Amino acid sequence: MRSGGFDAGRGVLVATARKGRDPVCLRPSTPPVLAPRPCPDHVPLAPAQERMWHSARLGGSADWNVARAMRLRGAAVDVAALRRALELVVARHDPLRTRYPATDRGPAQQVMDPDDVVLDVVECGIGAAELAPAVAALAGQPFDLARDLPVRARLFVLGPDDVVLALVVHHISVDGRSMGPLIRDLVTAYLACRAGTTPQWQPLPISYRDYTLWKHEQLGEFTDEWSRATHQLRYWANALAGRPALLDLPTREQPTTPIDPVAGALLPISLDAATHAGLLRLAQDGRASLFMVLQAAFALTVGAFARSADVTVATAVSGRDHRLLDDLVGNFSDDVLMRVRLDRASDVDELLDQVRRVALAAFAHPDTPNPRLKRCLLQDAALPLFQATLILQRAETPRTSTEQVPAQGLSITEMPTGVIRAKHDLEFGLTDHYDQLGAPAGVDGSFRYPIARFDEATAQQFVARFRAVVGLLAGGYRGPLTVLLASSGRAGSLSTARRATRVLV
Repeated sequence: MRSGGFDAGRGVLVATARKGRDPVCLRPSTPPVLAPRPCPDHVPLAPAQERMWHSARLGGSADWNVARAMRLRGAAVDVAALRRALELVVARHDPLRTRYPATDRGPAQQVMDPDDVVLDVVECGIGAAELAPAVAALAGQPFDLARDLPVRARLFVLGPDDVVLALVVHHISVDGRSMGPLIRDLVTAYLACRAGTTPQWQPLPISYRDYTLWKHEQLGEFTDEWSRATHQLRYWANALAGRPALLDLPTREQPTTPIDPVAGALLPISLDAATHAGLLRLAQDGRASLFMVLQAAFALTVGAFARSADVTVATAVSGRDHRLLDDLVGNFSDDVLMRVRLDRASDVDELLDQVRRVALAAFAHPDTPNPRLKRCLLQDAALPLFQATLILQRAETPRTSTEQVPAQGLSITEMPTGVIRAKHDLEFGLTDHYDQLGAPAGVDGSFRYPIARFDEATAQQFVARFRAVVGLLAGGYRGPLTVLLASSGRAGSLSTARRATRVLV
């Protein structure tokens, strides 16, 4: 085997070959440029797409459907213009007209020519009481990624001046940040079509295929021991070796009638401005971020709930690490894992330092596809890589109204679909808010859980435990973790933790 090191005098990585051979100098190559490039015969999946593709092959395609609904009200709702606007948006964004077949070189992206696209768009009259079930049924229909376009739409006509556009896109072609440019472009196109003109869009600087080829050029091949892809895979295989394969969570008794395993429910959560400010003080003292503080509280709560001192939690990274990606529709995001060893931290400061280091290392290794990583770990491939995830995002600039009024006599608003999918056991989606002067204004969001695994009382207990831990940290507690871990995740333990806290704080 080779050994290597960094030669400070020459500024190169030196890989020393076996005895008797000359050393090999690996000079850093010029980073690939993100720019339009020729399209090869085979375009592989981007790393962020591989998990969805494999899940769909195993029958879980509908689990990754992303549903949105927009309500158009006014005397001038033009259904034909809305249909044409959808066609224009699909023509503008390649991932919306991409199929993902298996080939002899692996799964591939095959982008259809806009002229060959036949959208799955159906117009139907419907009553208000029938709307929610109809949207849920649409969101639950799986895509055949090898044959279908990853988008379908329904125009639910509630009346001559009231139309709901329900849009379902497979996650392999969009991520959370895609919905902003997608909805914006759709509104722009609709207003143009309604006026008999063409939308005045800025041309997209690159395509999703350009991004995919650029990303693979960055990462290199897993067969190359010096590639970035291999380096990241090696990091994760080492970081996760020996961890518990499955957390022992207090799940509900299985009902006699089977429940959809990803059917979910939400519980709201909010932290006031004072708690927000206290968490920021802790983050500043620990040279960390608000996200790292919340992730530490989350790891403590999961550890108490599962009665485990070795927990793996996760978060999502946007993957949009270049300004040219901002306005693209596509799937760039992926999960990164953070293994937190609660038994290796004696107090809050040591835990926060550990979480900070683990999080920074995770963010530096974001591109390893989950299916490939599973093959490197000594665990049943059917088990999930993680069961608990927390995502924190910054709120947008406050707006006076959530309703857009793009034209006289017409309103366009985004409305909830009522479709809740819970692919993970424990999932927080949080947003931090700041006032116009930048002062902390609170954190809010929701806790999502699968109803097949947890009843509402258990989910409420978990949220209450998380809030209690967050409150202690925000209030200045920096002592032993035993207080924060006093809850076992079972009923009645939260009051025990509070009594212990009053003694030790």
